[in-house]
Amino acid sequence: MKEYRKKRVAGVTLGCKLNYAETSSILGDLCKQGWSLSSIEEGADLIVIHTCAVTKQAEQKCRQKIRGIIRKNPASRIVVIGCYSQFNPEALAAIKGIDAILGSNDKFEIKLYNDILLGSVSLPVVNVSPACMLEEIYPGYSLQTATGTERTRAFLKIQDGCNYGCSYCVIPLIRGKSRSIPALQIVEQAHVLASSGYREIVLTGVNIGDYHADGQTLCDLLRMLEEVNVSRIRISSIEPDIVDSELISLVAGSQKIVPHLHIPLQSGSDGILRAMRRRYDTAHYRSKILQSVDQIAECAIGADVMVGYPGETEEDYRQMYRFIEELPLAYLHVFSCSVRPGTLLARQTAARERTPVESGDIARRYREMVELGRRHEARFKARYTGTECLVLFEHAKLAGEGIQQCSGYTRNYLRVMVECADSELLQTLSGNELPVRIDSLDDDLNLKGRVLS
Repeated sequence: MKEYRKKRVAGVTLGCKLNYAETSSILGDLCKQGWSLSSIEEGADLIVIHTCAVTKQAEQKCRQKIRGIIRKNPASRIVVIGCYSQFNPEALAAIKGIDAILGSNDKFEIKLYNDILLGSVSLPVVNVSPACMLEEIYPGYSLQTATGTERTRAFLKIQDGCNYGCSYCVIPLIRGKSRSIPALQIVEQAHVLASSGYREIVLTGVNIGDYHADGQTLCDLLRMLEEVNVSRIRISSIEPDIVDSELISLVAGSQKIVPHLHIPLQSGSDGILRAMRRRYDTAHYRSKILQSVDQIAECAIGADVMVGYPGETEEDYRQMYRFIEELPLAYLHVFSCSVRPGTLLARQTAARERTPVESGDIARRYREMVELGRRHEARFKARYTGTECLVLFEHAKLAGEGIQQCSGYTRNYLRVMVECADSELLQTLSGNELPVRIDSLDDDLNLKGRVLS
């Protein structure tokens, strides 16, 4: 008799934390249907690739990753899901070897994955619901997968979609209008994660500050989640106009909500912010940053910054540079503007209402802003050399010549590495939150320390 073997599925996630949450949810649902989790290296029957389409560069990386996976796994079924699938399925359909392309809603049709594997549907499958139908809200949370070798961080989806309508942003066209998961359902999921051994829960969504469900706001939800038996609750990216005194006070007074906020800026020029249709100006942004670092002990604040927005003059850029230079930021995520089809910005540039920035100027501004971000990061991290911090360890790996490394994050999102020749001792670090003395900051801005007994 032929030995029964479970169907094996592997997931590859590109893009944001929300994608990670949804990939985990899909894989978890497949496991409930009798599948087993695998890795690409182990040989999966089906590989699910979750894509991003926020920029042209993100799409290019997705195509490269997909082609590489197809080339190395000729015997596997390949399913491409997510934002790129929703936004431009035609481009993906041109890649030979993809067996299915599933859009923002369609990727949650769990039965379909089995049909694709068995070939009981005509391949390739292209299921992409129109954007106007993106009204469902699917929970996304990690029950079957973990970050690292132990259950440390889980990404918990609380919201999807966005109503803001920023001129450059394609996400509302891909994920639809803002909608939120009921608070009691989120709290129930968080309790399951805690009982499964996770130590940190990261709240994810497209615009989580816009959370509203059954009369409850994000702050209401956070107060409910503080009762969950986890060490840490982390807020992912949150819009500046929603960072108010209530939220800042709540984070400042919490033992579980960590002192780390990622607050997108996009531009430090008020003229460009108006053109982007952002809901704040530089004075508002500065006041919220200063209020946060003043009231929240050890607060780390990161920001997204975009260079080369059409119509951005050299003076606009210099205003932004000077503005960011003076802010107490811990790090920057720097992007070059990508004009996405279907957005207001695309229509404006097509009508020549906004003038594209020269590519050479964009490249220079990008390099300068990255270097400014590096200086912010170095200055913030240097404050912690010689101090003791709690580190939640995640990754253990061989560093060479018998030395192994394990890394993890402090509450305010500083990545710290420790080295040890005792592999058994090092492996016990993963999944544990332990006191570490930070000894040094190297030229690559890596913090290194040693575990305190």
